[in-house]
Amino acid sequence: MHVDTFSVPVDAAAAPTGTTNAVVVAGDETLLVDPAGRTDALDTVVAEKGIDHVAVTHAHPDHVDAVADYAAETDATVWARVGRESRFRAATGVAPDRTFRDGDRVGPATVVDTPGHAPDHVGFETVAGVVCGDLAVAEGSVAVAAPEGDVRAYLTSLRRLYARDPDRLFPGHGPTVTRPRAVCRRLIDHRLRRERAVAAAVADGADTVSAVVDAAYEKNLDGVRDLARATVRAHVEKLARAGRVRWDPEADRVTPAE
Repeated sequence: MHVDTFSVPVDAAAAPTGTTNAVVVAGDETLLVDPAGRTDALDTVVAEKGIDHVAVTHAHPDHVDAVADYAAETDATVWARVGRESRFRAATGVAPDRTFRDGDRVGPATVVDTPGHAPDHVGFETVAGVVCGDLAVAEGSVAVAAPEGDVRAYLTSLRRLYARDPDRLFPGHGPTVTRPRAVCRRLIDHRLRRERAVAAAVADGADTVSAVVDAAYEKNLDGVRDLARATVRAHVEKLARAGRVRWDPEADRVTPAE
């Protein structure tokens, strides 16, 4: 079966880049993923293709704003991750008609669990590649920030995607990824480098998240310090679960494991 998969960038004020890619997967049925806003271009595609299903890779604000509009206008089936229905409804204003889990079919796509950036994060696999939301980007890195971000889960999701070896990735932001394995490897290496920097900072005596941020980041953090703190906390949580550091979140105290 021929399946046409393509992205339509739409304005999304909450997006780090100012735009989010709505992705259309058109086969015997058509799936609209991550309608983050209304634009003339996306309205035209929706009208031309006809939408049978609406879903999101995850329920962050920059991926969901037009779910309710397109669901109402197209009478499409609205899907959410099983167990995350309340989260989906709170974000979109729409109760899902159906739920999915890993491996289920949603129209012309198959669901792939990819948590890490967010606990409800999924991808949608088609013959053309994987609609990967905020799991991967062609350039730069993806935020994996506490309290929602889980670095261990994120690395597992990247490795899982690497093993699937899709032809392309259709990310939530930026251009289509034409070398998925190279991008997955780059993002894994980036996270592991950050983990080593955080672990080294703790070993050298940094004993609060802020102190670890100061020690682990070499670049100027003006305007992004809160994100850096949330990222470091996510790494500290992973290291603590692995028994490599001791972490007291209430006291904001991190120390080397004995």
